[in-house]
Amino acid sequence: MRAAVYRGPGEIEIEEVPRPQVESPTDAVIRVTHTAICGSDLWFYRGLSDREVGSRVGHEPMGIVEEVGEAVTSVEPGDRVIAPFAISCGECEFCRKGLYTSCEEEASWGEANGGGQGEYVKTPFADGHLVRVPDRHADDEDTLRSLLPLTDVLGTGHHAAVSAGVDAGDTVVVIGDGAVGLSGVLAAQRLGAERIIAMGHHEDRLALAEDFGATETIAARGETAVERARELTYGGANHVMECVGAGSAMDTAIDVARDGGTIGYVGVPHGVEEAGLDIHGLFRGNVTLQGGVAPVRDYAEELMADVVGGTLDPAPIFTKTVDLDGVPEGYRAMDDREAIKVLVKPWD
Repeated sequence: MRAAVYRGPGEIEIEEVPRPQVESPTDAVIRVTHTAICGSDLWFYRGLSDREVGSRVGHEPMGIVEEVGEAVTSVEPGDRVIAPFAISCGECEFCRKGLYTSCEEEASWGEANGGGQGEYVKTPFADGHLVRVPDRHADDEDTLRSLLPLTDVLGTGHHAAVSAGVDAGDTVVVIGDGAVGLSGVLAAQRLGAERIIAMGHHEDRLALAEDFGATETIAARGETAVERARELTYGGANHVMECVGAGSAMDTAIDVARDGGTIGYVGVPHGVEEAGLDIHGLFRGNVTLQGGVAPVRDYAEELMADVVGGTLDPAPIFTKTVDLDGVPEGYRAMDDREAIKVLVKPWD
């Protein structure tokens, strides 16, 4: 089969690799019909995080079940399924409490499991991991585009809102105008926030944030942005969603949080250690910091119900679509901020 392979900073190549096979009774092999490039992929693409040269990349697959092991009962060949970015067994202590990202099995995409940006993937725990798409929506391309973000960014944005304690009537500040931040705006709107203030650096993305439910936007940078956010929230917000992961974004989150407020953080941390977390700002204001890597499997059915019901549509975050050969160009487009998020259709 063919799959995207990391060959060093700025270099993604499409190569022939072994196709994953059912080897265990709990395995399922999926033909990938839709997948995506994630903002977190840009960290290794830019050389800002470690990645083994020659490793397969991607973690957001959706597709058709091709083959299952003899112990699999929840899906069968021909089913359309979503495969959340964190592989989970569904049975360990952490999976049972909904913290699927801490699964004790520690399985991941890549190598024998295929890599999420390729023609096939394997999950070693089909019953604990896969989410079946209802048959009536399994071949509706518009619905499938809207369901694909359930593999990661939609659930991650929702986790930011839940971690920040967003509820009906609240005012919330969302930091970040990438796919996760925009999904966070959707999540805050879905949870009933009355005011949603989106902070970012790109006017076109902030315009999409308004389409998603943001009531105000801030495109300024640095202290000017903080001052504007504090002005709009009369001194700070009780609920702040940090959806970037950079040290500067975390500093902004702390600066715009009201005393006694809560920051829900889901951005993969980069540069936070070097910049130094403002623990004194958190301590002085009794600000709660809550969140982490999003257990999107825990939210999948809840969010899917709204997507297929037509009340939740994250599909506009996909501003570029490529086939498998176009994946290297997709990385470049996201790196150059020419695309918010790239949808990949390996078989087109």
